[in-house]
Amino acid sequence: RPAGRGFALPAGPDLRHFLRAAAAGQPGPSPELPPELPPEPGSTAGAPKVYLETYGCQMNVNDTEIAWAILQKNGYARTKELDERSSRDSPFWCLRREKAEQAIWNRLQHLRALKARRPQARAPLRIGILGCMAERLKEEILHREKLVDVVAGPDAYRDLPRLLAVAESGQQAANVLLSLGETYADILPVQTSAGGRTAFVSIMRGCDNMCSYCIVPFTRGRERSRPISSILQEVRMLSDQGVKEVTLLGQNVNSFRDLSEVQFQSVAAPGLSRGFSTVYKAKPGGLRFAHLLDQVSRIDPEMRIRFTSPHPKDFPDEASVLQLIQERHNICKQLHLPAQSGSTRVLEAMRRGYTREAYLELVHHVRDSIPGVLSLSSDFIAGFCGETEEDHQQTVSLLREVRYNVGFLFAYSMRQKTRAHHRLQDDVPADVKKRRLEQLIATFREEAARANAALVGQAQLVLVEGPSKRSASELCGRNDGNIKVIFPDAELEDAAECGASGRAQPGDYVMVKVTSASSQTLRGVPLCRTTLSRAAASH
Repeated sequence: RPAGRGFALPAGPDLRHFLRAAAAGQPGPSPELPPELPPEPGSTAGAPKVYLETYGCQMNVNDTEIAWAILQKNGYARTKELDERSSRDSPFWCLRREKAEQAIWNRLQHLRALKARRPQARAPLRIGILGCMAERLKEEILHREKLVDVVAGPDAYRDLPRLLAVAESGQQAANVLLSLGETYADILPVQTSAGGRTAFVSIMRGCDNMCSYCIVPFTRGRERSRPISSILQEVRMLSDQGVKEVTLLGQNVNSFRDLSEVQFQSVAAPGLSRGFSTVYKAKPGGLRFAHLLDQVSRIDPEMRIRFTSPHPKDFPDEASVLQLIQERHNICKQLHLPAQSGSTRVLEAMRRGYTREAYLELVHHVRDSIPGVLSLSSDFIAGFCGETEEDHQQTVSLLREVRYNVGFLFAYSMRQKTRAHHRLQDDVPADVKKRRLEQLIATFREEAARANAALVGQAQLVLVEGPSKRSASELCGRNDGNIKVIFPDAELEDAAECGASGRAQPGDYVMVKVTSASSQTLRGVPLCRTTLSRAAASH
């Protein structure tokens, strides 16, 4: 789960702007990000410059792109280097995000030193923080060592130009107000990767589930969905740019509800998965996630579609979402089903709205509905409030029973404002959390290795991302199940063009025969270059 981003900004024409973004708090997948873009063509030497450096969860990745789109529209240019010796003739920003709040505080100390070394002849460095952490810790951020000048919450990115102007006058500036309607639907995010072939598309913001451990409803507000028309516009733009994989992004994507079209506002609310409940009343009206997924998957038959994160409760038995996954060759046969715990007692304390038995029934339903579903992933929290050793062992056994391919496992860290903070005791000692987390990780890796080993000998369609980090002679990509696949970079025949051959490039689809597997990676030999449609037709 995303929790924050921040930045440092300067004031005036002869100063360095540092924009820092940070993620912290609740668990969530953390993808590796590609290199940043060079300055935009045609930018002038005197324009304020932006440096982007992003780590952490996908929601903040998308927020970075929204913030950059706003800044670009307001005259900022891009730079590739965060260099203290940057041009004296233009303002400079750096936009950055880290994995945890402590990393932000540590980075602020580095900026303090940078600020102190700055020659007096130049304008002073201004520092600020954006995102969930900014919203949640506004007072502490502004007053801790008086180091931060600007604070902006996740719904205040449109206000950045004004906040920066206030900062340039030497005053602190803050806007952390949450919105009931802000989705940035009219802002097309500017992709922050150079020639990237994958992208995240935010379809909704906020969350209504109110799980007792989660800070998101308090830092990102209540659920609100983008109009489908704006989402389709963004996906078409990405397709035109050569993007080959799009991930639809939200805190709870399968509760998506577009209310922008009047004729659909009286549609009945869908049911929940069998054995699941929710803390809020069913919400009638609107176009739902299945309709969005259907429309997105029709845009480009050569573009893979993923989505994250869904809530298990929103996969009812009659759900057309599962049917679409089965039918459409470009919707990945991979699901993220965050369990959080294998103990019904702990799940109740977490306010997840289901039992262990209901969750397992859903897993069986998914696997029955989508024969050959390639990959299941999940989130787990070790050491939640009141968790006993028996509760922990039930989580261990759930990991063994389901056998996930991908897992995101974390020790519990209590957050202020959450229901757990007000109602529960964080009573599991740190050393016990650490031991339990280590056991969960070991169990996950053992079972994931077994699940991935079942793919040895099979041909997998891989979307090439680029060279392997460990060897320039190998390429790296991901299969339909979002599992990393490494294979030699070699001359390959093109199945779509008889007689043509060449080396695979980022964005190409390559059929790879798996020869070995670990808990996190598959290795294989490339067979040929192909297309998504051709590969689907041959199976």
